[in-house]
Amino acid sequence: MTHRRLRILFRSKTTLAGAALVALVALTAVGADWIATHDPELRQAEFRAPPSAAHWLGTDENGFDVFSRLVHGARASLLAALAAVLFALLLGVPLGLVAGWYGGWIDSALMRCVDILLAFPSVLLAMAIAVGLGGGSLGTVILAVGVVLVPVFVRQVRAAVLQVKTHEYVIAARALGAPDLRILLKTVLPNCAGPILVLATLSTGIAILDAAGLSFLGLGPPATAPEWGVMLTKGVRYLKQREQWLLLPPGLAIAITVLGFNLLGDGLRDAFDPRQR
Repeated sequence: MTHRRLRILFRSKTTLAGAALVALVALTAVGADWIATHDPELRQAEFRAPPSAAHWLGTDENGFDVFSRLVHGARASLLAALAAVLFALLLGVPLGLVAGWYGGWIDSALMRCVDILLAFPSVLLAMAIAVGLGGGSLGTVILAVGVVLVPVFVRQVRAAVLQVKTHEYVIAARALGAPDLRILLKTVLPNCAGPILVLATLSTGIAILDAAGLSFLGLGPPATAPEWGVMLTKGVRYLKQREQWLLLPPGLAIAITVLGFNLLGDGLRDAFDPRQR
């Protein structure tokens, strides 16, 4: 990243705020074992107890400490989102490179498959994949959300390749007889890294929402697992009893994390925008 782009990033207060939120969630996930005050899967003596000195955010109906589950939930939710985005990157980037570089029937066949996947609402498609895989695990959530994100990466990378391959240095490399794979990896892909990085950052926030939604619907980890979507499911059950400590913490955690990735992604998009001075 050039000095100009770094200046754009550090000049934006919203980008710095987003980076700070993402860093906070990441540090919480890494240090969950030290930050948590109790074992997140160890039942306490009190059930559905309000916040107190012993339990900072109270306990749920199973006697689990809400604060400890919230902290460990950051690890599970962030891991699921990052793994899903990585899956989409590993599958979507090569397909987008091939479609944009070769064109013709290869491009048409790949893009028609992408159009079919994009025709379905992302949440419904993720639900169908999770149900087909049997649900009940974090791996199912990762795979379902990752498949939903693949078409987005394919279209973005294809559009970037179509733009980059018309540049003189790419045309010169082809004229000199350089192999297609070498040109794609050494010349085209590095010049598409900016849009890919921006999309990956923004997609992480979307992946967190989709993963929490699948867990909320019972298609994710088991009910005893410390995960934000699972915690939301339990919180909704007791909303009428005004036991907000069961619903607000995971809801705010999801909102803050998604906001952080969105702000950071917007800042990266401005930094990689060639129209920025």
